[in-house]
Amino acid sequence: MTKILRDEDLAGNALMGVAIDALETAFLARAGNRLVSPPRHHVSFADRGDLVFTVGGILGDKPLAGFRVYETFEGAEHSQIVAVWSADDARLKGIILGERLGNLRTGAIGGLAVRYLSALSAKVVGILGSGAQARTQLAAAAAVRKLDRARVYSRDETNRAAFASEMQHALGLEVEPVGSVSEAVDDADIVICATTSRTPVIHARDLKPGVHVNTVGPKTLQGYELGFDVADAAAVIATDSPEQTRAYASPFFLAGSGNEARMADLADIIAGKAAGRGSSRETTLFCSVGLAGTEVVVASAILDRLGATE
Repeated sequence: MTKILRDEDLAGNALMGVAIDALETAFLARAGNRLVSPPRHHVSFADRGDLVFTVGGILGDKPLAGFRVYETFEGAEHSQIVAVWSADDARLKGIILGERLGNLRTGAIGGLAVRYLSALSAKVVGILGSGAQARTQLAAAAAVRKLDRARVYSRDETNRAAFASEMQHALGLEVEPVGSVSEAVDDADIVICATTSRTPVIHARDLKPGVHVNTVGPKTLQGYELGFDVADAAAVIATDSPEQTRAYASPFFLAGSGNEARMADLADIIAGKAAGRGSSRETTLFCSVGLAGTEVVVASAILDRLGATE
């Protein structure tokens, strides 16, 4: 019988390490031209919205194939479907329904960026935003670095207090809600920018030398959460999908700045084909855009893990 998992099966942070390790394998496969990850495909339904398909998989000894589909229809409920096949015997490994897998995947990619680009001594995290992406990004950072504390700011005082309470309990980490952006990022070794803001919320002057920044929110010229000067200050700029930065309907926020041309593929940094951080004083920047197809790899690892524990 085909295994079907839902959001409640993926709750908590126990699977974050599984997701990060699976994605490290996927990014190494990408660097070796063994990852299948074509750009997203949109199918429009008049004025209702789109169905968006991503296909992905890994070639090699244990080949995987699968797809994700999600919708952009107006409404309170949004979900997605991820299906995974074993490509060497045509076996349908399972299906995962809901939103949790996508958030887990994006957080885990951010965790890989933290693993390979932040200073090994990083202890303090500043978080801007208090939604689902901020939660999984912090959980991923905690999975790859021995953190001492985190500070969170978002515009809604109730939301940031709830975030701090929840994540402190979930991670066993001191998490403090603060009243301004500057308080959140002051002296932070890692900054997670996961807002919905379409105007910059931080600039280079707000950050200490040696910081690593993950930007997860808006990143096109129509709206972007990070000041251009952060990219100017960064010794290394990386992204998970250079192809996706070129595929936005509105140009990527670094287009034409001179910084887009020096942006590295995170897969090449992980594989040692491109330079990462050179010293503890260098600023590094990761622009998360969502490497298509990687949900399939994460879903496969989760299906294997949860299947083995039953």
